[in-house]
Amino acid sequence: MSNLQISQERLLYLKKKKQRKRMIATCQIGILVLFLSVWEISARLGFIDSFILSQPSRILHTYVSMAQNDLLMHIGVTVYETLVGFVLGVLLGTLLAVILWWSSFISKVSEPYLVVLNSLPKIALGPVIIIIVGAGTEAIIFMALAISLIVTVLEMLNGFHNTDKEYMKMAATFGATKRQIFTKIVFPYNISTLFNSLKINIGLSLVGVIAGEFLVSKAGLGYLIVYGGQVFKLDLVMASVIILSIVAALMYEAVVLLQKFVLKWYGH
Repeated sequence: MSNLQISQERLLYLKKKKQRKRMIATCQIGILVLFLSVWEISARLGFIDSFILSQPSRILHTYVSMAQNDLLMHIGVTVYETLVGFVLGVLLGTLLAVILWWSSFISKVSEPYLVVLNSLPKIALGPVIIIIVGAGTEAIIFMALAISLIVTVLEMLNGFHNTDKEYMKMAATFGATKRQIFTKIVFPYNISTLFNSLKINIGLSLVGVIAGEFLVSKAGLGYLIVYGGQVFKLDLVMASVIILSIVAALMYEAVVLLQKFVLKWYGH
């Protein structure tokens, strides 16, 4: 097969790939536009109660009002609390996973407690967290940390245990220490596992922050949702939920971009 033929086939493949991406993006936008159109028309014709479910035009009007009343401040508070809880959860969770991988004894002792803590609804500990940490930003961050920490530990520990044993045996045969095996084989082998954990935890941290803001907050998207429900401003509730969805999607995409950058730089 000539180089010219290979080049033409590759160009055709890339063209089809671009067309597929455009088609996917078009379908995604089309579904969103269709949903918003049906929602607006249904509300105007009275098929749904616009007071309860609101409608796009009313939500748009609410955004204009919110933009003049510290909307960016509320978004910033929620993003800040989420990022702090997320980073702490990932760092502490990975560190605990390393300790548990390093000592099989500690791992076996801790296993049932990790399972129980993972299945325990963290919101049930909300009043206790508030009493211990205080009714403020610290309690909200602690809630996000509590939700994401155990998931990180279990995800990373499972990845460490599933590292290819042949690589580890080969390294041990050549006299590698346990620290060298971890830094040169186990951790690099689980870079993808780490980012899968990040993708899960960014959403969980946001859930923890919103749950914390429901319980105790004076600012943030969770506060706006609770306030809107209390004063029956359901347009405010729906608008805040949509903003929350956008924030969650942007955070997830940021993790995806970071993963692409790290994998490209790391060469793994």
